[in-house]
Amino acid sequence: MKGWVFLLVIGVFISCAQNKNDENIRELLLSQLKNTHNTQEWFAPTETALKGLTYEQAIWQDSTANHSIAELATHIVFWNEMNLKSFNDLEISDKAVKNDETFQVPKKDEWSITVKRLDSIQTEWKTAVKHADLVKIQDRAEEIANMSAHTGYHTGQIVYIRKQNGWWK
Repeated sequence: MKGWVFLLVIGVFISCAQNKNDENIRELLLSQLKNTHNTQEWFAPTETALKGLTYEQAIWQDSTANHSIAELATHIVFWNEMNLKSFNDLEISDKAVKNDETFQVPKKDEWSITVKRLDSIQTEWKTAVKHADLVKIQDRAEEIANMSAHTGYHTGQIVYIRKQNGWWK
């Protein structure tokens, strides 16, 4: 009987340690989501990168056909939203998405809506990760980390365009 109790105690200890590791993963993912959204640590988050841009600045493109800030923002919105729907087990369109088609230029009256939509989706991501069960966090950790890196990458492009044009303080 003593051996069984010992194994039970070890099992509980291992389970608690695993839960602690899962909570650490949750906290790491939340930190990444905050850093790409509105908490400036090592790089500018999207909130800072897009703040104060005019529509004309957002749609500006150089002569090499690189993406505009507006196109980068709509691309980030699209993929963060698609990943959020998947994370929340919501239906996603069957239509095959061509990545190039996710870079859209919103109309002038849609630009501020695009910025607000990105803010809203990033806020929803933090809430979803904060409240998700640990199994889901464990299963989706790599996807969330990659999405955060993708957001950070494109936010860096936005900052570069702003610096290149003197629109960054």
